[in-house]
Amino acid sequence: MGMRLILLGGSGAGKGTQAARLSQRLSLPTLSTGDLIREAMTADSKASEALAELANQAKPYVEKGELVPDPLMIGFIRQRLQQPDMAEGWILEGYPRTAFQAEELDFLLEELGQGVDQAVWLEVSREVLVERSVARSRSDDDLAVVQRRIDNLEEFTKPLQDYYGYKKRLLMVDGSQSADAVEQQIVDKLAVGAS
Repeated sequence: MGMRLILLGGSGAGKGTQAARLSQRLSLPTLSTGDLIREAMTADSKASEALAELANQAKPYVEKGELVPDPLMIGFIRQRLQQPDMAEGWILEGYPRTAFQAEELDFLLEELGQGVDQAVWLEVSREVLVERSVARSRSDDDLAVVQRRIDNLEEFTKPLQDYYGYKKRLLMVDGSQSADAVEQQIVDKLAVGAS
């Protein structure tokens, strides 16, 4: 039986890295909303007409670095989750970012006869998030942008801990360790959670 996992945490918490590692380790396809939108936006995209249409609507937001509106996001996810390779389980990275999106996702999954097994929160201090994000953007003047992203995380994304915690679906993991250690911790906790 496959698993359905959500990876949560700040920008720089290591969600992409862990999604890639867990995907290999657990043989699950990953759904990264950022990648999905970027792929659908490329000119020679193999995206279905529905995806191409969504990408067209999302383009202006992506180009300005703004958040893609919720109805478009859930549209992308709906399209992707209905593809055959997703039937047995998946890892969702970069979504949901708000409690509203988490509810929308639950409605969609219910409709598709699926459900979230665990939401894994990569807990990383603000200092480390800033450090990693600035290192990644390789430009000091992006500090304001990085700080704003982290403020958004505190305000909009942190409530997801309560949302999934209440449903007994939340795994808190120390994301400040090495990628190997983080991966092992997640796998260990999933094994315990699955029993």
